[in-house]
Amino acid sequence: MHNDKAVMAGRNNLLDADSISRCANAKAGAFIDLSDRVWAMPELRFEEFRSVQEHITIMEAEGFRVTRDIAGIRTAFMAEAGEGDVTIGFLGEFDALAGLSQVAGITEQRELEPGANGHGCHHNLLGAASLLAAVALKDALAEAGIKARVRYYGCPAEEGGSGKTYMARAGAFDDLDAAFCWHPCVYNAVMSSSTLANIQAYFRFSGRAAHAAMSPQVGRSALDAVELMNVGINYMREHMPSEARVHYAITQTGGISPNVVQAKAEGLYLIRAPRLDDVRSLFERVRKIAEGAALMTETTVEMIFDRATSNVLPNRALEEVMHREFTALGPPDFDAPDFEFADRLRREALTDADVRASAEAFGGPADYPKSLHDAILPLVERPGLLFGSTDVGDVSWIVPTAQCLTATAAIGTPFHTWQTVTQGKLPAAHKAMVTAAKVMAASAARVVTDSDLRERAKRELQERRKGEAYRSPLPEGSEAPIASAR
Repeated sequence: MHNDKAVMAGRNNLLDADSISRCANAKAGAFIDLSDRVWAMPELRFEEFRSVQEHITIMEAEGFRVTRDIAGIRTAFMAEAGEGDVTIGFLGEFDALAGLSQVAGITEQRELEPGANGHGCHHNLLGAASLLAAVALKDALAEAGIKARVRYYGCPAEEGGSGKTYMARAGAFDDLDAAFCWHPCVYNAVMSSSTLANIQAYFRFSGRAAHAAMSPQVGRSALDAVELMNVGINYMREHMPSEARVHYAITQTGGISPNVVQAKAEGLYLIRAPRLDDVRSLFERVRKIAEGAALMTETTVEMIFDRATSNVLPNRALEEVMHREFTALGPPDFDAPDFEFADRLRREALTDADVRASAEAFGGPADYPKSLHDAILPLVERPGLLFGSTDVGDVSWIVPTAQCLTATAAIGTPFHTWQTVTQGKLPAAHKAMVTAAKVMAASAARVVTDSDLRERAKRELQERRKGEAYRSPLPEGSEAPIASAR
């Protein structure tokens, strides 16, 4: 028995940050090329057919077994390699944003293709790095002679589609021991924050058209109903939790003719709050406001569910390990040309307010002396609240989950903008992407070899759930939009 332990200890020593880094470096070039190809084919939620095929092709070449159409979604898949009692998952994304087409590597706004999409959240880098993490861990495990199952989850539609939420409801993550992910950012850090849960739905009003001058009395304006709904929501804002948010877009105005009483109008509403129960309560209030607007205008209203996500449950046990591995590996190794471009972008396309907003959002220093963050932020003492939302939240309710952030963009870069897109193929972004892959893989290696860590992480998840079982925020019977291949 003593000898068996000695053998295992020796194998564990082979599975350290250096071995992970070496395995990642050996194949980084192929995954950097993948990220650039995905940058050049920006696809919106549930339509990521070409991007998914690029991911699947490289994973099959690496010996991973691929399962397609997870949760009935044609752009959701899982790739698995290895066998054993421990199963690790890496979460990847690859969807883009509408209207953010941008020429790469310049400091002025210039569309690459008029009106086209763009990777304004660097998901081209996100999926490629998570793939690289899975491959690096698989290769390092094989070298060390350690058995484990390594999975990459191709998760569609994070931007406004809640792909992971549908996958979670289908049980895709139920048998994982831990899940790891990352997100492009302007700082290097381990994320120890909850996020806002949300529900998004369309409210579609129907009225009666009429000539707006000759017979307005017989018309019933659906557009009036949308406007009154917004007035009601604005009055509600004073009476909801300060951390909650309600956003909207008028998605149908009923036409462009002011001399017609608009018979059709629609708004899309996104309700956010720190916990799912809070969101459900606020959503019911929003629904009542819509019904009131319909009553006041003698119109009818239909609610069409769009998406929902749970809040993230941080896992301190995994985050501490991830921070140690990040510290051992170090931040991205930016060079002079990387800083020169970031300096120029800061001067020509960003403002002091942008820099302050970055610092406030992520807890970084607003007065950092360099345009690219080449340090690692300390791990916060207590998990905070990040005022955004992610469908990683649903995974975190099911399995212990940890995420890191790496600096793929200059400090002050507002994401979901052309300034993000233009940096998505730069060497600095590639370096940050590879760093993220190493950090995730090295952290996962610790979970594979440390049964006590696995148990601590699972106990913590149970404690943070406070006795609640995971309950999908998706309405019963709802299905993800199914896009057809193009």
